[in-house]
Amino acid sequence: QVQLVESGGGLVQAGGSLRLSCAASRSIFSINAMGWYRQAPGKQRELVAGITSGSRTNYADSVKGRFTISTDNAKNTVYLQMNSAKPEDTAVYYCHAALLLRGVMYDYWGQGTQVTVSS
Repeated sequence: QVQLVESGGGLVQAGGSLRLSCAASRSIFSINAMGWYRQAPGKQRELVAGITSGSRTNYADSVKGRFTISTDNAKNTVYLQMNSAKPEDTAVYYCHAALLLRGVMYDYWGQGTQVTVSS
């Protein structure tokens, strides 16, 4: 199993920056993929950025060039650096981990952290 604890959310002005952190309860080397999702009121949860155990990354088109996902393996932590924030980035951000165990992929989620971008 994996426990995920997010931190770093808050209020930021448009054009500003924020860094989200997600601390995992086990070595992220053992996790197949991690990512950040977000869910705005009345909308479906969507993938923002992902990173695999092989360090391949992918981003939603809406955040490419503005957000960066990275890891600190020594701290078992995944980060989401948010630059040039826009009001439409306002959402609850969730950390996600995908773990393959005995041929079955399991999904784990953090509790979510609120990000509000003011115009």
